[in-house]
Amino acid sequence: MQFVRYTTGGTPEWGVRRDEEIVPLSGLREDVTYQQLTDPGFLRVVEDAVDAMADHAVPVADAKLLAPVPRPGKIICVGLNYHDHAEEQDEEIPERPLLFGKSSTAVTNPGDPIVHPEELDEVDFEVELGVVIGRTAKDVSTEEAREYVAGYTAVNDVSGRDAQFDDGQFFRGKSYDTFAPMGPTLVPDDRLDPGNLDVACRVNGETMQASNTEEFIFGVEEVVSYISGITTLRPGDVISTGTPGGVGIFRDPPELLEPGDTVDVEIDGIGTLTNPVVARD
Repeated sequence: MQFVRYTTGGTPEWGVRRDEEIVPLSGLREDVTYQQLTDPGFLRVVEDAVDAMADHAVPVADAKLLAPVPRPGKIICVGLNYHDHAEEQDEEIPERPLLFGKSSTAVTNPGDPIVHPEELDEVDFEVELGVVIGRTAKDVSTEEAREYVAGYTAVNDVSGRDAQFDDGQFFRGKSYDTFAPMGPTLVPDDRLDPGNLDVACRVNGETMQASNTEEFIFGVEEVVSYISGITTLRPGDVISTGTPGGVGIFRDPPELLEPGDTVDVEIDGIGTLTNPVVARD
């Protein structure tokens, strides 16, 4: 079941994507919330509603898809969380998740442009599995962790490497407006195995990253538990779980994003998130 936020020109609404159609959920008695997505009973209600509303489906081509979490309370990113990414940097495997923050205002929609800042020369791509929190989580165990997850989406953790390396920390390089494309769908936790998903990134059709979340150093359960022991996670918070090997900055020679490029990040079961790269006006 792939939930989508979308608009056909009016107020944004929730729907369920079925192939190349979106079935609206406007007839539900309850609003779709991130907390509702943790409730199996609510998901069964949605399945019935989708069957009942099938005749009201709209073509995906006639809708504008929106980021499933337009303004997260916080975005927490996990660095160096794939074995193959650690290997390409010749880095030791970390003993605990390496965390950094990304501004929530960096989020942008599927299809909307990634704006390449004039002052940056090294803008990079990173396909990442995004974990959307559905219930308030504090000091949760690894065994309980996924009970607090609303679902999963794709995130392109666009990175200004020169800002990142010049500053000696990540926030500026990760937080430019439009540096967090998100979508195209949000898949509930019980419909996806986050530990076995193919992930890929393509630039202008050329595959740059291709891996599987089996390469995770710290799985979703460990990451959610660890972060909840540090800071309270609330519904609508997003955890970006790290990127696999193949990022542009570590290629020889480096292959980085330029205006005119198109970036696709794809995650099995979630879909393909596509964004063009444009120069800042």
